[in-house]
Amino acid sequence: MANDKGDDVTEKFTGNFTQQEPIPEAGIEAAIAVMRHGRLHRYNVVDGEQSETALLEQEFADYTGAKYCLAVASGGYALGAALKAMQVQAGDAVLTNGFTLAPVPGAIAGIGARPIFVETTDQLIMDLDDLSAKIASSGSKVLMLSHMRGHIVDMDRLMQICDAAGVAVIEDCAHTMGATWDGVQSGRHGRVACYSTQTFKHVNSGEGGLLITDDADLMARATMLSGSYMLYENHLAGAPVETFEDIRLDTPNCSGRMDNLRAAILRPQIADLDAQIAAWAARVDVMTETLRDTTGLQLVQTLPKAVRVGSSYQFLLPDFNTSQMIDTVARCGARGVVLKWFGADTPAGYTSRHDSWRYADAQSMPATDRVLAGLIDLRLPLTFSLDDCRLVANIIRQEVNAIHQQG
Repeated sequence: MANDKGDDVTEKFTGNFTQQEPIPEAGIEAAIAVMRHGRLHRYNVVDGEQSETALLEQEFADYTGAKYCLAVASGGYALGAALKAMQVQAGDAVLTNGFTLAPVPGAIAGIGARPIFVETTDQLIMDLDDLSAKIASSGSKVLMLSHMRGHIVDMDRLMQICDAAGVAVIEDCAHTMGATWDGVQSGRHGRVACYSTQTFKHVNSGEGGLLITDDADLMARATMLSGSYMLYENHLAGAPVETFEDIRLDTPNCSGRMDNLRAAILRPQIADLDAQIAAWAARVDVMTETLRDTTGLQLVQTLPKAVRVGSSYQFLLPDFNTSQMIDTVARCGARGVVLKWFGADTPAGYTSRHDSWRYADAQSMPATDRVLAGLIDLRLPLTFSLDDCRLVANIIRQEVNAIHQQG
């Protein structure tokens, strides 16, 4: 097999793309303490005690600079609760990315609303010209913006467009916890933001989600939706008590609380998040430098004002046909490098695309389809060393070169 740098083309990678770091010792100790006293439910406290969940909410609100924070059962639940708390009704049109993961349109369809997809650029961000056009054609007053795989759109321009049109923004920050746009935390531009603490996100509690906002009414509705009963006074980062006077009677209980065990695991991880982000950035830098100038491979360019969290890595093979894309995934896989392709006709694992979500109206998305046809994705867990990342990137470069030379 020809290669351009004299690399060992028989070398294989033996790491595990789904192996996360262990939970910090402080989290393990806190979780054991919760199990020993047995008060796992967030509202099961003794006199003078603040629950782990209430403390997590306060700490994450402080981290992001938000007034209010609510911990829930999953990131997907947070998205659905945000829509309901914003009083989106069945049949309403809700704008969202044409390139995202299934829980995003799923949250919209899950409350009976209609996803309206917006085109994606080769920077894996929302096409803002198409956003303007879709706002005008759909009449939608809500955008669920997915910062897909951590890539952040020009938030200044997006908010100008949405504010001028009276469109409220929900930020899906499942992939941007701790990321920033022009120094501002991801999630602090829109009316409400939702985060995930699922295993493959930036902090790990298996499942879990967080919702932040500065809107007291919205937070009160989300809190009641989450299943607070009349115990909302126990929220350290909750809406003022007087906000609940009518909301507590008008809002259904759709239980989706986080428990104290998961909160205990998460709190030390939030405290260490900035250090983890720096570690991911170092791994992304190694991948990028190794893959740079690979023939036929296009790197994804991050906008200058964006600082992303590199827990995953993407690149484009824009001139490869379907057979070559399948070959790339297979050949890298045979050498231990697990790649995901978002352009396949059939959903596989976490990859799917707009035309496979048949609960949404079929929509023409030629620009997004073109991008996804050549898009490769892989996870970068922090259990990978920098040398691991260099080897992974070298294997990708070698196989892409070989397939490109074969034509």
